[in-house]
Amino acid sequence: MKLNLARPLAIIDLETTGTNVSTDRIVQIAVLKVFPDGKEEIRQQKINPTIPIPLEASQVHGIYDEDVQDLEAFFEVAPRILKFIDDCDFAGYNSNKFDIPLLIAEFLRIGINLNLKGRRFIDALGIYRDMEPRTLKEAYKYYCGQEFK
Repeated sequence: MKLNLARPLAIIDLETTGTNVSTDRIVQIAVLKVFPDGKEEIRQQKINPTIPIPLEASQVHGIYDEDVQDLEAFFEVAPRILKFIDDCDFAGYNSNKFDIPLLIAEFLRIGINLNLKGRRFIDALGIYRDMEPRTLKEAYKYYCGQEFK
């Protein structure tokens, strides 16, 4: 599919220590950068979160404390990440409510204000929910084959 991009699009996926944007940390970041001309670059890196990874989180993403204990912490990789995404719009799955806010929080923890002014955000989960509503009316139509009255 040909994308009509005004600037590069950074498709971001994070693996983290949990689901709390304020307190949890990144243990892996993957970014697919798609340029307006169709060229693509991908960066993926595991990160030492500097806090223990709860077993429940590790069972989801398969990354354990021993996998990241000797790796760079976020403050060490942040300049490279920032440079890679600096000129991008953003996309992901549930990225507007989780990945982007957690990435912002990680940058703020190390004193960097991630400038998102003028950026565009595409959240595939939001698109999916718009295209496939999960309402009583839609469930009735799907399961009963009739319009809800």
